[in-house]
Amino acid sequence: MSFWESRMPAGMFLRSSWEASHIADPNRELTLDAYRSASGNHLGSPVPLDRFVDYGLWFQRKLVPHVERRTVTRIEASGRGFQLALADGETFRCRRVVVAVGIGAFASRPSEFDNIPSELASHSAGHRDLSRFQKKRVVVIGGGQSALESAALLHEAGAEVEVIARQQALRWVGLHSWLHHLGPISKCLYSSRDVGPAGVSRLVSLPRLFRRFPRGFQDRASYRSIRPAGSSWLRPRLVNVPISLGRKVTSASVAGSQLRLHLDDGSDRLVDHALLATGFRVDASKYGFLSAPLKSRLETANGYPVLKQGLESSVPGLHFAGRPAAWSFGPLLCFVSGTEFAAKELIRVVRRNGTHRND
Repeated sequence: MSFWESRMPAGMFLRSSWEASHIADPNRELTLDAYRSASGNHLGSPVPLDRFVDYGLWFQRKLVPHVERRTVTRIEASGRGFQLALADGETFRCRRVVVAVGIGAFASRPSEFDNIPSELASHSAGHRDLSRFQKKRVVVIGGGQSALESAALLHEAGAEVEVIARQQALRWVGLHSWLHHLGPISKCLYSSRDVGPAGVSRLVSLPRLFRRFPRGFQDRASYRSIRPAGSSWLRPRLVNVPISLGRKVTSASVAGSQLRLHLDDGSDRLVDHALLATGFRVDASKYGFLSAPLKSRLETANGYPVLKQGLESSVPGLHFAGRPAAWSFGPLLCFVSGTEFAAKELIRVVRRNGTHRND
């Protein structure tokens, strides 16, 4: 939860529906509904991000109260297992390692901004408080939920905002909510996991089946399920925000204390800051805690670790959960609603192969 708590702007909401935002637990007792009852506070949908973080911490205290809050600085292969080094100097060995550290290391920054200092251009995942941009002129790059919600928050904080996106039209999630209220028909079209469009949603909810389809189909279905889109409840908040579609920044340069952006239509923008809501690109090589020899043994595809049953990589005993598992098991693994499958898949294989004291 630390990524959502410390690196995402205050005031954001989850895009996922209420039904798809429960963290999985063995008895399905620690749901958002249970948290709402326990906290005694009103909580509705969309779920505020800060309340979801609080839900996650409540979940942790209930189910796994004894968590060691120490940083792993290095993981190396050692015999039939691994040796881990911690920031406080302690080292120990174990038979298995599950990497579930989120997407913080994968923030994608367009090459046009490579030489631009962070004071003038920064990723949207680098800000907790957007009020610092009050009375500033800010361009938001991107057309997905993060870009559109950041633009709304900036506008509401008193910034002069423009959104620039490459797609020709914005996509909105939730415009056809009536399709989810057709009884048995809706159940045939959509899974409660709430990932993907009609029909594809049912397939995506079954990762073991999804991974059996041809790679080309998997890639197309995955993109269709997680392509850039904003929640329909954002639209009223963007009425007064200029949005330039079908445009791309071709170059960026420092202009005194400001930033000059040149677009592919020949126009320029002189702004105080560019907020890069340009998503995340998985690249296992960016895990600084994995030793170089371990990375060299890791089979990858487009940066994603290639995983087999149990979310296990080409390095025996090294498992990956969350978005890094999406290339092998589909887009469900990118979302909270994928936690049930991920946990059961991992535990199933560990139990089948036997347990060890240091697993």
